[in-house]
Amino acid sequence: MADADLDVVIRQLARQLHTGLMTRAKERRDRFNSLAAKAKGKETGERFKMMAKATMEQANAAAKRLQMSADNVADSYARSMRLAASTPATVKAEKKAKDEKPAKKAAKKAKAKKKT
Repeated sequence: MADADLDVVIRQLARQLHTGLMTRAKERRDRFNSLAAKAKGKETGERFKMMAKATMEQANAAAKRLQMSADNVADSYARSMRLAASTPATVKAEKKAKDEKPAKKAAKKAKAKKKT
């Protein structure tokens, strides 16, 4: 994993989170369904069944949002790395040279103030 790109790692972690989220949601759904089966009243059983269904719907929505966010982050990172790799190094060197000139002027002004 040390040589892996970070976007691949981001996607891998998102898959793990998605799997864990769906596993927990299914466990909760099964719990509500078992409570519905044990319920003495019809209304209570229906309520537990609705809660089980709502749990899965909410979990699916959350999992989709999680996956979308992870894909967006991974794509953004990969795009920025490609852009950084394609940027020529000479542009960076020119910026450093331009930045040094004002610093030298400021140093000369400071020396002139000290002399007076």
